[in-house]
Amino acid sequence: MLNLSLMLVTAAFSAVMLLVLSSLSRIGAEGIRAWSQANWMAVVALPLFAARGFIPDLLSIELANTVYMTAITMMLVGFRRHLGQAISGPALLSCIGLALATLMVFHYGVDSFHLRVVDMSLYHGGVCLALGLSVRGALPDAPQRYPYRFTAITAFYLAFGHGVRGLVSLAQAADIPVFFDVTTWNVIFFSLGTITMPSLTLGAVMMANAGIIAKTSYAADHDYLTGAWSRRAFFELAERERARTLRAGSDLSVLLFDVDHFKRINDKLGHAVGDHVLVDIVRRTEQLVRQVDYCARLGGEEFAVLLPDSNIATSIVVAERLREALDRSMRIPGSDEELAYTVSIGIACLEPNETITALLRRADRALYVAKAAGRNKAIRALATHEAEKADGAAPAANQALSADNQL
Repeated sequence: MLNLSLMLVTAAFSAVMLLVLSSLSRIGAEGIRAWSQANWMAVVALPLFAARGFIPDLLSIELANTVYMTAITMMLVGFRRHLGQAISGPALLSCIGLALATLMVFHYGVDSFHLRVVDMSLYHGGVCLALGLSVRGALPDAPQRYPYRFTAITAFYLAFGHGVRGLVSLAQAADIPVFFDVTTWNVIFFSLGTITMPSLTLGAVMMANAGIIAKTSYAADHDYLTGAWSRRAFFELAERERARTLRAGSDLSVLLFDVDHFKRINDKLGHAVGDHVLVDIVRRTEQLVRQVDYCARLGGEEFAVLLPDSNIATSIVVAERLREALDRSMRIPGSDEELAYTVSIGIACLEPNETITALLRRADRALYVAKAAGRNKAIRALATHEAEKADGAAPAANQALSADNQL
């Protein structure tokens, strides 16, 4: 009666997990379909197991075990698809066929319940071990570590449990005495078999949810076209770096730049070509700057690069390298023609107690001067005391520019 209750409860739980998986199917995550198919099979197989003695053995033994083996195999297929790993369909089908053939030998040839348990334990344990190894191998690139660790550890524990169950059943088949209450352990082993699917499905849901969160966070923090940091994310990162800079007494610089005559590119060649220019800018910029630097698209053709631990001298060197790297031709997609473009850059280094908004304002003034000076230039912003000294001594358009500001 206990075994029957466990099977029916597990079948009900698998049905509930189907509803959870169906809610995730709309986001198109890889593996969801295979996991759903696995739980459908479990819903079919478990009642067949529970009906043992009321229906023919062919249905309650061979058919039930075949369906359940296929279910656990589909869980493995789902995880490997979700992780982008290769799947060998013929190899999996061969394993199911071999396990089924062995099961039939121990039913119709040598009728032994314990050897059938050994056969099924080996198969389920092997699949759980393969599943755990697959998930553990993907752990370094996991969007969130906990769901992957949970799933891998669960799979390894299930594999271990199935292995112990197989050894105990093998001992019973060989009439080797075991020094514990067999009835109690049989209940534990039976429970192990019934929780396999729900436990692995829970891990699958957690991993899929982690992927959804990672994709959502990336979409919120990155520009959809270029992949650069978004404006919102840039200001959050800049505020964090500013706080760290103030604590450590280090430097923080910013490069603000945009494409010269970008409107002409759009008007003459179309917005599609203009989009490719923006993508090309981010690609080249990210190749040049360090991994600790942040390249962001602030809007339109305007970009910013945040340079932690960089003083004004270092940022001037980086700005000039960036200007030269972007002063190159790019091939127009779908054409043999090439397009040359340039950028103008404003450079500013954070001053004591200066806000990020004020820092960007000074960099923007330097960018304005670079445009006024003929474009394709990198200009250093005047420090606050320099700007105050220049007030009244030069036209506003030239207040951020001095002879040694031009690179």
